Amino acid sequence: MTDKYLYLLSEKFPNANAVLTEIINLRSILSLPKGTEHFVSDLHGASTAFIHMVKNASGVIRRKVDDAFGDTISEREKRALCALIYYPDERLQIPDEPFDEGRTFASREEFLYVRLSQVVEIMRRVTVKYTRSKVRKMIPKQFAYIIEELLYESNIEGGRQDYYHSILQAIIDTGCAEQMIIAICYLIHGLVIDTFHIVGDIFDRGPGAQKILDVLSTIRDYDIQWGNHDIEWMGAAAGNRALIATVLRVSIRYANIETLEEGYGINLLPLASFAMQTYGDDPCTIWQTKDFENNPRLTRSANLMAKMHKAISIIQFKLEGQTILRHPEYQMNDRLLLDKINADGTITVAGKTYPLSDTHLPTVNPAAPYELSLEEEELMTQLARSFRKSEKLQKHLRILYRHGSLYLVRNGFLLYHAAVPLNADGSFAEVEVLGVKAKGRALMQRIDDVVRMAYFGEGQLKDDALDYTWYLWTGPLSPLYNKDKMTTFERYFINDKAIWHEEKGAYYELANRRDVCEQILREFGLDPAESRIINGHIPVRTIKGETPMRADGKRFVIDGGFSKPYQEKTGIAGYTLIYNSFGIQLVEHEEFESREQAIRSGSDIHNRIQLTNFASHRMLIRDTDMGKQLMEQIADLELLLEAYRTGHIKEHML
Repeated sequence: MTDKYLYLLSEKFPNANAVLTEIINLRSILSLPKGTEHFVSDLHGASTAFIHMVKNASGVIRRKVDDAFGDTISEREKRALCALIYYPDERLQIPDEPFDEGRTFASREEFLYVRLSQVVEIMRRVTVKYTRSKVRKMIPKQFAYIIEELLYESNIEGGRQDYYHSILQAIIDTGCAEQMIIAICYLIHGLVIDTFHIVGDIFDRGPGAQKILDVLSTIRDYDIQWGNHDIEWMGAAAGNRALIATVLRVSIRYANIETLEEGYGINLLPLASFAMQTYGDDPCTIWQTKDFENNPRLTRSANLMAKMHKAISIIQFKLEGQTILRHPEYQMNDRLLLDKINADGTITVAGKTYPLSDTHLPTVNPAAPYELSLEEEELMTQLARSFRKSEKLQKHLRILYRHGSLYLVRNGFLLYHAAVPLNADGSFAEVEVLGVKAKGRALMQRIDDVVRMAYFGEGQLKDDALDYTWYLWTGPLSPLYNKDKMTTFERYFINDKAIWHEEKGAYYELANRRDVCEQILREFGLDPAESRIINGHIPVRTIKGETPMRADGKRFVIDGGFSKPYQEKTGIAGYTLIYNSFGIQLVEHEEFESREQAIRSGSDIHNRIQLTNFASHRMLIRDTDMGKQLMEQIADLELLLEAYRTGHIKEHML
């Protein structure tokens, strides 16, 4: 270490005593149990289930209640206590509501006393793996002294029992019991999960992506590995017009305009006006939104939505064609289909001719099929402005950049959403990305850099990077997609389902082999004997006997269908992989009833532990990546201590 660095370090630790104190503190932290990490993927806007899952910590809080109280309280009381911990504000706001609390209380004061003592016990159990200083930073300042006294005083040690109970009674008598319970419950929320990992796809399908990001921003430590649907929205928010059209098409197709209009304030009136003017007499039969007949919100607007759906889809296909023509290096000319439409209402694809299911295409000019009409051009200018000026969308875009990446290596896990492109023989596929050829980890890092250029870059480099975000959404060698084509056009216009087929890249089959996963882990600098891969992207069809654990336990696929449209495929409602100091647990979720039912009746997401893999020893912070960083800091501090003791650097006494 250079003297310059030691002098900089001495500004923070000005004398030997300050250094010794910090060394003792860091060494003690190394001996604490590692924090609990939660891994989820493919949330797809399922905000209600996600928020409840955060509040119940995927069943961890219920297990803490079971451990704390065992058979001393009834099942009904446990449910009531959990509901209070999950939703303290709502549960306490309506005290006259006849809740089933699982027991009878003589008075409101008795109820508050019992519940306060219970949440204090759960608080103690979730704070055991943290230093007092870390817990102190999270306690609301107005209750800091009282909560610390409750936290570190025992109510069973004879000499202090009266003191402990006097604190509880004083809280009741002064009328601040409800505020105290709420503060403790939120402290429990903040401590029960140490780190949250979202392995891609927050957006699309469900209506609450913006709510998920709002909740994530309140979590102390979280990260996001971008999924293909995240990149779709990120590219749109950064200004990629093809992806703006895609976001609109997908949102309308799945009747998810709530995210656009209410979540982000995107003005859809220009699109509605254009659609009515262009397709006013067109029934747009094949363009009806998904499940519109069973959605009361769409009953009156179904015809307008169908016209909007068609209008933006045609624009999307034109803008995609423009992107492909600008970038021959993408090698995607087979996706240029508008120019393959024949005058007789058919289309010729790969040497075979098919009838079109919709031949009314008034905005498609056969002489220049990929050019937008003047009206379409004006519409896209308005829509792009609306995306760019949405403050909340731009705020969430910055969150996705600040906390996101294409991949992450953390504590023996390699996280990425979909794939690392492979050749058929299992070797890493070499891909050209903006003039740079790379493969394996270098490819993933290059793409991560390019995604950032799309937002932070300038000039032509920024424009090319922004175009590349579209390739990441749909490209054959994109690690976020990795199929030979995306057959959106065919699914709309050609009824022969054989042409809808999308051939998966080699990764999806090869990564089920242990040797291939070990090769990938080594490529990312991990010990294959001790490490694992975590993916999402491909729903695990548990109803067909599929399992999330692949390649002899070297890879976990944790897309369990949080979003309702996927649950028919998976048979469940999502997975959470939990990694704590004892090892790994894979939790399988059932469908969440509703927030209201959880508050009023104590209903919960039913969680089944599908897999438990205990570690050979309890994991400590010293065993984690953070532990390695702390040990490096200790080594630096020991050098500074030696410099003080030898007089090489002078101490500053305060």
